[in-house]
Amino acid sequence: MDILKNHPCFNQCSATAKGRLHLPVAPRCDIFCQFCSRALSTDVERPGQTARILSPEEALDVFDLALTLCPEIQVVGVAGPGDPLSGPEALDTLIKIKEINPQIIACLATNGLNLAKSMDRILEAGVKTLTVTVNSLDPNILAALNLGVKINGVFIGGVEGAKILIAAQNEGIRKAKENGLFIKINTVLVPGINDGEMENLAKAASEWGAVLLNIIPLIPANNLASWPAPTAEEIALVTNLAAQHVPVKRDCRRCRADACGIPGGVDYAKTIYGDLKPQETFSHG
Repeated sequence: MDILKNHPCFNQCSATAKGRLHLPVAPRCDIFCQFCSRALSTDVERPGQTARILSPEEALDVFDLALTLCPEIQVVGVAGPGDPLSGPEALDTLIKIKEINPQIIACLATNGLNLAKSMDRILEAGVKTLTVTVNSLDPNILAALNLGVKINGVFIGGVEGAKILIAAQNEGIRKAKENGLFIKINTVLVPGINDGEMENLAKAASEWGAVLLNIIPLIPANNLASWPAPTAEEIALVTNLAAQHVPVKRDCRRCRADACGIPGGVDYAKTIYGDLKPQETFSHG
């Protein structure tokens, strides 16, 4: 199978013909992004949102139903609402799916903090495509975007936490590339904070061997709820600079953590979850 040809998030040409299923089996996160708003909802269209948190067993039932509703699904991924490598649930789920359907493309989206140390299980799960969100290579800039990291239950904040995250991302991405994974780098564009760093990030993505860079405009939320989103002109400027060094994705739809179907088409998550009310509890790390 041509993996990139069949992955709608890695290949713009297939984005209108191939489907993906996001399974919300990642309830926790171990970094604290200033702009991140993770929640249980049924109608908010943005990353970090899901109608429910699924157990690995529930996710298998959703997987079967999703393939019935949308046979065009080629990719099953975990993109939230927390980080897939902050606990065992995501990889447990993908390992089970690999056992019953080894032809499906397994995908993960992670902040990279636990990427290197999770590599053995990532490979066991048959993950072929990986998205790592890297918002800065400068600890001082990253500290303005991320309050800190949690390692073994201990919170490490500020520049020290940023240095740990940057080092972990670098190590994890390099290890993923060495093991043959196709890598996409996501970067949240925050005007006035990391907008001047997009070209350097593009150069790093190219050096890491990433096949694609996805510059995602800030959706003002959480501690940056009053921060301005980037303008179309600002997005175009940094995108064109980045594209000189690495292919840049230009069609990201900023999908929910429970998205199901062909991007931009019918979202079968509405059918899968029906009118279920959101759960009352949610772990924020």
